[in-house]
Amino acid sequence: MTKQFLKETEDEMKKAIEATKREFSELRSGRANPKMVEGIRVNYYGTPTLLKDIASINIPEARLIVINAWDPGALKEIEKAILQSELGITPMTDNKIIRLVVPALSEERRQELIKIVKKVTEEGKVSLRTIRQNGKDKIKTLEKDKKISEDEKFAAEEELQKITDKYIKDLEKILEDKEKELKAF
Repeated sequence: MTKQFLKETEDEMKKAIEATKREFSELRSGRANPKMVEGIRVNYYGTPTLLKDIASINIPEARLIVINAWDPGALKEIEKAILQSELGITPMTDNKIIRLVVPALSEERRQELIKIVKKVTEEGKVSLRTIRQNGKDKIKTLEKDKKISEDEKFAAEEELQKITDKYIKDLEKILEDKEKELKAF
């Protein structure tokens, strides 16, 4: 009974880690990354559509994003959506493709991004701790309802703490890697 419950809790923690990674990938470092633009919504024939659904996004160089719309008629709307986004990059269009040159980061912007990354990491840790607390509450309920013994309760809580520690350590490693990435450019 506790094995299944612990697996479900661990799956929730994996999702919390993935959410943090997703937030990190949306932050602009000095390197081009398709995730910087694929979530931009484009007014495609009156329907807000994700850019990744109407164009291919390529990274031919470290600081260049090339967007190739499958429908050339959508280029103007893609360009407008990029300008309206918080990306802060002006697109260059040649009637076939859109090029985005990712500028190098200033030292001030790097420090700002590092603060944001630390805040996102802390939010991820809070999510993990909340999941752990919910897990502890479920374990106590199982013991109270006589579905597990007191020894099983302590063993499950110990295992839950080990899982939590593992994912917090994973988050710290992700933070460390992102900080290195931001300082490298």
